[in-house]
Amino acid sequence: KRFREPKHERRPWRIWFLDTSKQAIGMLFIHFANVYLSDLTEEDPCSLYLINFLLDATLGMLLIYIGIRAVSSIVEWQQWDSLRFGEYG
Repeated sequence: KRFREPKHERRPWRIWFLDTSKQAIGMLFIHFANVYLSDLTEEDPCSLYLINFLLDATLGMLLIYIGIRAVSSIVEWQQWDSLRFGEYG
């Protein structure tokens, strides 16, 4: 994915790794939660994965959006420059 970015906008390796590692950790969490829930409920793991994915893609993204907006507003209000989203220094 990194090589698909335009060369002049390409993120450094460290920042790219930090961004993608967050995604990988989230996917690992969903996977293990799905395995645990399927053992607990005797449901089909594939159907549970679909439900988890749909909830994550809708409600999860909405909660993240609201959380980021709230934290960004507080950071701007308090003028905490080191806590701005997307600013890696």
